Amino acid sequence: MTVGDAYGHDANYLIENGVQNVITSDISDEFLAVSKEVGIVEQYSAENAENLSFENNSIDYILCKETYHHFPRPYAALYEMIRVAKKGIVIIEPQDPIMKMPFLLFMNNVLEKIKYGLINKIWKNRFSYEPVGNFVYKVSEREIEKFAAGINLPMVAIKNFNPNFWFPGSEKIPAVKSEKKFRRILFKKGLRDFLSNFGIIPSQSLSIIIFTTLPEVELQKSLQKNGYKLIEIPKNPFI
Repeated sequence: MTVGDAYGHDANYLIENGVQNVITSDISDEFLAVSKEVGIVEQYSAENAENLSFENNSIDYILCKETYHHFPRPYAALYEMIRVAKKGIVIIEPQDPIMKMPFLLFMNNVLEKIKYGLINKIWKNRFSYEPVGNFVYKVSEREIEKFAAGINLPMVAIKNFNPNFWFPGSEKIPAVKSEKKFRRILFKKGLRDFLSNFGIIPSQSLSIIIFTTLPEVELQKSLQKNGYKLIEIPKNPFI
């Protein structure tokens, strides 16, 4: 099932890549009804992510792509998706940089001692809001680890990637290397990937899989081959 899939494009991608029995959902099903009419999706449902209408462990996997940061109470939705997911949930979101940038954290600690709010002059997007009215709730590897450990889940898989190189007018640039502007985008992305791979700066986004049951060895190997880091959560020795 996809969550927050306004037009059903995420579900359509899954269907076109051979995934069977895909349910697409959003807070409103107005656009999804049209998507079903034109054959983009097969099944749809109007769902509040904080109160899903499905039984416990009734959906194999749940995909929440670039929707989590819109939620006013993201952890409420996270627990609800875990309740419904039989095998795991996939979250694809922008990364909160401060946990991966010690210098920024150091500057925050020092400047906050000098004057509250002074860090905002350096960390411009500390509080990010979108025109639709939501705070942009970015994710971090550490927060997901703590979430999984808190409810005794077995494993988390995380992949870093840099997708955000859009700017006004970029959609008009031909995706060919002979185009100067396109080469500039490729260079910026290549530089960002290089710096991220060596841990110099954090990646822009994370693809996160929170498993409710330990995945099979074949799946673990496939994820590692495709750039995911597997984090095995130790069992709580006191329960």
